[in-house]
Amino acid sequence: MARVRIELPATFAFRTSIPLLISHINYGNHLDNAQLLGVVSEARVRFLKSMGYTELDVEGCGIIVADAAVQYRAEAFHGETMTVDMTAADFHEHGCDLAWRMSDQASGREVARGKTGIMFFDYGARQKAPVPQRFRRRFAAS
Repeated sequence: MARVRIELPATFAFRTSIPLLISHINYGNHLDNAQLLGVVSEARVRFLKSMGYTELDVEGCGIIVADAAVQYRAEAFHGETMTVDMTAADFHEHGCDLAWRMSDQASGREVARGKTGIMFFDYGARQKAPVPQRFRRRFAAS
């Protein structure tokens, strides 16, 4: 199987800091791969909140995670604070990718990079919805 290689955008629209808790750490004494996705999920919620949205209301639509890809770059440890940069990119009719990079705040060491594919969803009708144009326009220059 070919290795996952993720090309990141030149700029990110959002940055947040998230400290690693003991619950994020596995028996190898580093950030657990499943917990990494939890940290990225927290960053996604903060990203949306920074624009006045929630996962259930982006211009009247909800979102669902359609897929995720991760490229691990280095270990991360309890007590370190991760900087997570995030932006929306690669739009299509019903969604986009949220591209992200996670780095240690103190050293700048890149821990992981990835993208989370989101799809806009009408929870009332239980069906996919088009990308809200106002949301798409926020990232048109990206």
